[in-house]
Amino acid sequence: MRLFAAVLPPPEAVRELAAEADRLARMPGTGRLRWTGRPGWHLTLAFYGEVADAAVADLTERLRRGAHRTAPFPLSLRGGGHFGRRALWAGAAGDTDALRLLAARAEAAGRKAGLALEEHRAYRPHLTLARSRDGADLTPCVTALEGFASPAWTVRELCLVRSHPPAAGTPGEQPRYETLAVLPLGAGDGGGPAAR
Repeated sequence: MRLFAAVLPPPEAVRELAAEADRLARMPGTGRLRWTGRPGWHLTLAFYGEVADAAVADLTERLRRGAHRTAPFPLSLRGGGHFGRRALWAGAAGDTDALRLLAARAEAAGRKAGLALEEHRAYRPHLTLARSRDGADLTPCVTALEGFASPAWTVRELCLVRSHPPAAGTPGEQPRYETLAVLPLGAGDGGGPAAR
């Protein structure tokens, strides 16, 4: 099964971002972008790819330990950017150092569980809003996102998520996401200092 670890934004942050994405989708030149489905919006911490059923329990336990060692932290969705001419994203603000630490722990959990992960890259917190197959000038959208900020929330959990890819040849179909495990941050008492 295709798995990743993620932070899921709360409904109020999703509502604010959805309103902003609707405005962006009405801008000139955005008609050819494929906008991501709101039910699947997430901040990926680590992407594991195809994981054998037999490895899921070990991965989940290792993620639980990493989450346990990370205190809850404040976060919001803010601004945006792009990866080349193919992906538009919303960024994150707040304790992004804690988010990076959680991402590092999620990646380490995968490696310790024996998963073959891609080469390590510097973590850039982002929530993918739209993609372009052909490449597009995403600069106007990034400029429009400069003033965007969602309500802040406290990240209290890490989620292990399964991705169900869309059926091949079905135009407009989105991937479906299934949360397999919700792993609380902190030592069960609401936190404590993060182990760094």
